[in-house]
Parts: sequence; C-alpha cells; structure tokens
Amino acid sequence: MLEKPTINKTQFPIESLLSARLLLEPQIEGDRIYFLSDLAGTLSLYSMSRDGSIPQPLLPGGLALVNPHIMPGDNFHVLPKLGKVLVMIDKLGDENYQPNLIPLGGGIPEQLFGDKYRGEQIACVNCDKEKNIAYFFRDNRKTPDIECLKVNLETGEVTSLGTSIYGNACNGVSSDHSTVILADGYTAGDVVLYYWKEGMAARKLLYGVPLDQRDGKQVPLTGIGWCSFVDNNKGLFFESTIFHDDGGLTYLSLDDPSKPVDVPIKGLRHSGQGEMTGVRRVKGDVFVLEYNIDGASWAYEGRFHSGTPPTFEVERVLIGNPPLSDGVALGLEWQIKNEKPPQAEYVFSFTRANSPSQIYHIPIGEKVMANRLSSEKVLGIPDEYLSAGEDASYTSFDGLRVSARLYLPSSKLGYKGPRPLVEYVHGGPQGQERPDFTWFSMPLIQYLTLNGFAVFVPNVRGSTGYGMRYMKWVDKDWGGKDVLDHVEGLKRLEKDPRIDSKRRGVVGRSYGGYMTLTLASRHPELWKAAVDMFGPYDLPTWVSRIPPTWQTYFRLSLGDPVKDKDFLVERSPKTYMNQLSAPLMILQGKHDPRVPEPESAQLVKDLREGGVNVDYVVYEDEGHDVLRFKNRVHCYNAITEFFRKNLGN
Repeated sequence: MLEKPTINKTQFPIESLLSARLLLEPQIEGDRIYFLSDLAGTLSLYSMSRDGSIPQPLLPGGLALVNPHIMPGDNFHVLPKLGKVLVMIDKLGDENYQPNLIPLGGGIPEQLFGDKYRGEQIACVNCDKEKNIAYFFRDNRKTPDIECLKVNLETGEVTSLGTSIYGNACNGVSSDHSTVILADGYTAGDVVLYYWKEGMAARKLLYGVPLDQRDGKQVPLTGIGWCSFVDNNKGLFFESTIFHDDGGLTYLSLDDPSKPVDVPIKGLRHSGQGEMTGVRRVKGDVFVLEYNIDGASWAYEGRFHSGTPPTFEVERVLIGNPPLSDGVALGLEWQIKNEKPPQAEYVFSFTRANSPSQIYHIPIGEKVMANRLSSEKVLGIPDEYLSAGEDASYTSFDGLRVSARLYLPSSKLGYKGPRPLVEYVHGGPQGQERPDFTWFSMPLIQYLTLNGFAVFVPNVRGSTGYGMRYMKWVDKDWGGKDVLDHVEGLKRLEKDPRIDSKRRGVVGRSYGGYMTLTLASRHPELWKAAVDMFGPYDLPTWVSRIPPTWQTYFRLSLGDPVKDKDFLVERSPKTYMNQLSAPLMILQGKHDPRVPEPESAQLVKDLREGGVNVDYVVYEDEGHDVLRFKNRVHCYNAITEFFRKNLGN
C-alpha cells in the first residue's frame, strides 16, 4: 500500500543521493571481481574485470538479494573449480534463503537442494572453494532446533552435524574437514564450543560451561569468533573477550582446552575507543586482523607465531590510514598469488558517512597502494553540501560515556537560526550506527540535513563497538537504562544554540522502532513527531510471533513471555501508547520475519480505535528492510516530508 506523499519541491531530490549505487561484499577470483550492487534498482550479483570494467549482471533482472548487513552467513561464494557461483536467494525479503548455483558467467539459478528445504532458512556460514565443501545453518522455521549441515557441493552429499536450540553453528574447520568446531550462543557474547569428528555420533564439549550446567551461577563471557586450526591442527586461534573486554587474540590447545592463552599483538597503529571484530586466515600463518575503532574500520595483515607464548605480529596496514580512513570496509577478501612465501591480493569496498561505497584492489607487493576501481558519486549535490558529522559524545546519568554524532546542515546550504532536531535510533539493540553511506540510515540522515534538520545519532548502552561490558548493558533491560541514555543526550543538546529543542522528532528501525515508540509514549513532552519502522509494540506477543529459533534467544536476552510477562508488559510501548501526543508514522515490510506485519497492524488498529490518526505504509515486496529503489525513494521522501510537516525546517 504505497500512498504517495505530498512532497514540497526541494533543491535536491532523494534520487540525487540514491544515484550512488551500492557496491558491497566483493570477492576476487582469477581476473574477475564479483560483488553485490543495486545497479538495476534491486540488490543483485555482478562481476567486472580486476582492473575495472563495465559490470556484468549475473542474475536475471528483478531478482533481489538480501542486504548483507542483516544476513547471517554469506550472500555468495565463487567456486572456480566447479565453474559456479553459490548464491543465497530468498523471496521478497522473507529471509528463507535457499542456496542456488549459477555459472561463473551468470545464468538462471538452480536450487542446490531442490525443494527439500522449501520454506526454511538455509544460510551458508563457511565455504572451502578449494575442496568445494560448505557448511550451512538450517532453521526449519517450525521448531527451535538449529541444524549444522556439511555439504559436498560437487556430489550433493549432505552430512548432519547435529542440532541445538542454541545454534550448533559451524565455527571452525580443520584443513582436511575431519574435525569441525561447533558453537552454541545463548545471548550475545555468551559462546560455548563443541567439536565433531568424522565417525562421532554426537558432538562433544570443548570449551565453556553449557547453560544447563551453570546452576544459576554467572559465567564469564567468552565472545569467541571464528576458530582457525593452527599448529598442524593441534590448536585453535581466534578472537575472544576471555582476556580483554574489547577483544583480543586467544590460543587454545586441543590437548589442554581448559587453559586458553592470551596472544599478545605487536605493531597495531590505531588509537581510540573500539573493539576487535575478527581474525581470519589468509594462508598458512598469515592472517587478517580487523577492528572497529570509533565506528571506523581498521584492517591489518599479520603473522601468527606459535610457541610459548604464541604471538601475533602486524606486518602492514590494509585499511585505516588515509585515504582509507574514517570510514567502513564492507567486505575484505583475497586470493593467493604466490605460495612460498604466501602473498595475497586484496579486494574490498569502502565508504564514509558522506561518500558512496567504492571498490578497491590491493595488488601483490608490500608497499603498493590500493587502487580504486569504481567511481560512484552523488549526482547534482556538491560534496561540501553533505554532512560529515561531528563528535557529540556525552556522559550519561550514571557516569557512563555514550558515543554519539551530530549531523548538521552544511553552512553552504544557507539555513538560518537553530535547527529542528531529529534523533535517529539504530537497530539491534546490539548494533551500532557507523559512518556507512550504504546502510539505510545514512542517506536518510544526509537527506534530512539537506532539508534543514540536525540529526542526533547516539550509540547508547547495548550498542556494539565499545566492548563486551557496554554491549551487555541492554540484556533483560530493554526500555530501562537505554531510555535514560537517550533522554540524557537530549538534555545536553538543549544547551547547544544551533539546536531548536522545542522542535524534536525521533525515528528508528527494528529495535530502533521499539525505542521510537517507547520514547514517544513514555516521554511525550520531548517530541513533535515520531516515525516507527517495523518496531516491536507488544513484547510478549511479539516474542511469540517470531520464528521459534529466535524465540530461544529472546527468552534469554529479553524475557520469557510467560515467566516474565509482567516485566515485558511493563517495558512494552503498548502499555504507554495512550500517552502518545506526537503525530506518528509507521512503516512496515509485508514479508518481515523479524517483526511480522501483524505487530505493526495491531498498533495501528489500537491507535485508530482510540481516535488517533496514524500514517501507515506497508511495502508489499519488502522484508525487514527497504531495499528496492522505488521503495527507498518513497520511504525517504515520506519520512522527510512527515518531519517537515510537523517540525518545520
């Protein structure tokens, strides 16, 4: 149901911002680079020459892939020995991914499993392109059980590595695929490792304390990431929070797995507040080490040295130094060109808050510079008219530092006087708003500043990017201290003469939509307008509406809809919606599996029965996102016009 909003003529249409196409998740194979882009209006798969060329479409027109920002596992894998590309395809954003194969040069997708797993979510979490073996995460959408599948892509042989209601996800594979590390995750950062070997009837515990063995006791969070086998498959090397709240490198001997070892790192070049985000093997003892520092990406190439103790030494910076600074890397992949010693060429996408994503290539050589292969640009808007943002971090009510940014209209636009304020709330809740032009929020933020609004973007407690302790603040406390963080940030902005705090609006997606509804209903005095994008409204009902596999997680991290019903009711926006005083707009994807459409429909029904006029837009061909070009144009225009109407500009 698309109701065309009445749009006042503005100097810069949203189409100008969206003219910069998305370039995401590149992979390099031979002399071709494969990547995701919305060149034709929907996110699809393309390839081009390693030296840059006109992109070649690989999928039929109109077929839309899922945004990699929200997808578990990988959108695609190039399989040169099979002459195929493995690509994950769902239906209109329902996130029921099905693995398909197409020729390297493109073609009509053929389902890998036929109709065997129709209506289920089959996500590829690891793929060995040398041996053509892949590992999938299977959610049948009917039970809480999650199954790990080991699949020979050449023969079609499928081996089940067992099920668990807590994940049983592939988290590491030995070089010969005879041993697989499996991980259960209870809540964010609470990870327990198991192992499976060929011939075993069931997995066995490797490291950590399973939930059913804790007897109510607190267990330190491990935050374990992908595990690489080292020392001739005698040990594991991975990122964790076992020794460092903001992440560090860990070695685990398989002969003595009860004693993890902290691996010191030599040669890091960055400074600032942030966290380690991963370590991945390139070849042999060469690894890529990645960080998120103040929201910006850093990536290093380095070497793991086994021994007593083991160490890691950075050998060069791949991403983080100018000109590849103060932005976000959207995929970093490589291929080996020389084996002895191993040397790799790299490919990645990079973006900033005020500049589109571009694809870069780093050839072989220790001191070579990255080559930019693309020239995406915003059409018709001078660079200086876009907002880079400024630091707006603040101290919250209890002394906790909250990272935040404030985006103001460029002085070149000529706006006079204090600016009306829009607060943007990220999703998750364990997510982070970063300087990423490819994510839904950034074109909206830029469009709002072009239309005269200031935009406040806080990463309140519960956000990722600031360490494990900070992220865990929000568990079992949705609508608690996170709300107070938002209110405290607004108090600070009241002292800023550039801001008109009498004209404030709030917008958010997913958990950000929940927080939008919470702030608008529990603190109605703060707002003149609110926009909820697929946010949970009635928490006990919402938890019962989502897929059974997700219910397991949210019962632990948020609350059980039966045992904790009183708490969930107390924290539900529904409980306070009679206090709403600001005009409200609600946007929803028809095929959203995370916040199903009936959740938003119930909110609209309740408000309208109470005599409240609410704008409601349902995108019939979207899920938990707004991806198609026509929908993005409508969505950004509708939100901006709603704030123009209710806040002025």
